[in-house]
Amino acid sequence: MPELSRFMGIVIKMIFLDDEKHHKPHVHVKYGDYKASIGIDGEVLAGSIPSKQYKLVQAWLIIHEDELYEAWNKAVRGIEFDKIAPLS
Repeated sequence: MPELSRFMGIVIKMIFLDDEKHHKPHVHVKYGDYKASIGIDGEVLAGSIPSKQYKLVQAWLIIHEDELYEAWNKAVRGIEFDKIAPLS
């Protein structure tokens, strides 16, 4: 599962060819022992993360929305995508 970004202890990844389970563009987020699948629109699709980290991820998703959709479109076709700048 290729890593998209990493910041403040949060790791965000995107899986190649991963459009069957959730049927919408999403990322996989890990923070400590927490894991969640979160839509690029900010909807939590599975799992959970603490509220503070969720808000940070939401902000990152908003800032990088265009890049995320570009990465998603590549990932579902099995094409490598670029990393995205962390939240600073």
